Amino acid sequence: MQPSVGERRSQSFDRVLSSMCTEPHPAARAAAEAFLASNPGDPATYDAVAELEAEAVDLLGELAGLAEPHGYVTSGGTEANVQAVHAARNLAESDDPNVVAPESAHFSFTKAAELLGVELRTVPTDGDHRADVDAVAAAVDADTALVVGVAGSTEYGRVDPIPALADLASDAGSRLHVDAAWGGFHLPFSGHDWGFDDAAVDSLTVDPHKVGRAVVPAGGLLARDARTLDALAVETPYLETPTQASLTGTRSGAGVAAAAAALEELWPDGYRAEYERAIDLTEWLAVELGGRGYPVVGPELPLVAVDLPDALFEAVRGEGWKLAGTGTGEARIVVMPHVDRGTLESFLDALDRLAGTVGV
Repeated sequence: MQPSVGERRSQSFDRVLSSMCTEPHPAARAAAEAFLASNPGDPATYDAVAELEAEAVDLLGELAGLAEPHGYVTSGGTEANVQAVHAARNLAESDDPNVVAPESAHFSFTKAAELLGVELRTVPTDGDHRADVDAVAAAVDADTALVVGVAGSTEYGRVDPIPALADLASDAGSRLHVDAAWGGFHLPFSGHDWGFDDAAVDSLTVDPHKVGRAVVPAGGLLARDARTLDALAVETPYLETPTQASLTGTRSGAGVAAAAAALEELWPDGYRAEYERAIDLTEWLAVELGGRGYPVVGPELPLVAVDLPDALFEAVRGEGWKLAGTGTGEARIVVMPHVDRGTLESFLDALDRLAGTVGV
């Protein structure tokens, strides 16, 4: 007989090395519970959570270098990226718009292109897994509605040359969108040029439910000006609110409240401390793995990609370690807030023990 939902326990994060989500901050948990039944999709009715969403957007704008941000708390990075493509398509002058993105772009852009009927032109990255500006330039034409840059790629944690992509997009009369869904909470402290104050970025994805430590779901879409959201708005005659720019109708008040609470609690000092902790731990792990003879892609943000033998990769997963791979087969280890030195030492011990059993 299966246990009831109430008898089941949530999954532990103890051996989760592949996920870009993490344990929520206690303040985020408490805020989420207080707003479980609120719907930010109708802010005129649910005005308390609407005020929290405005606070969250303002703080996300501060994080991303935008003094007067426009945007909303999405269900996650996929919705934010889809909406960026959606707005670009609606604002485009071309009848046959296209989107140009590096091959490192998240699969949500494939979803967006299929849903919205736009052509997605995927171009190669350079030898260090960043967008190749020359390749992007060769793919852009008069019908390009959006150029995509990635700031903290899912596979390698790489940051594209955002200012160069912005210049290219501007010359082409295109919009620029930056996907910083995971990287955005690290990047303010890393020295990279990535946000609104570094380049002519039109829209940007950044997710509080990742390193921001809000509960799931709590993504974020930010825009430089109001016309981005205006391009997404539809009339909602049966709600108290006359229009709605979000992709979903009913939205999670819990996610909105958690995002506001986490940002209020941790921005900027808490996130700075987490970045410093995580990048130090990442660099230590890269040295440890390299010293064991496993090829490592040098980390840029708190993510290590390492080429493990297939048999060892599967053996470690068989002991309950949650690992995922890149498109070319390296294991990805994401150093999230729940991943500490003890966790990684246990992981390395497992690698050492299992290497002999699989003949490595």
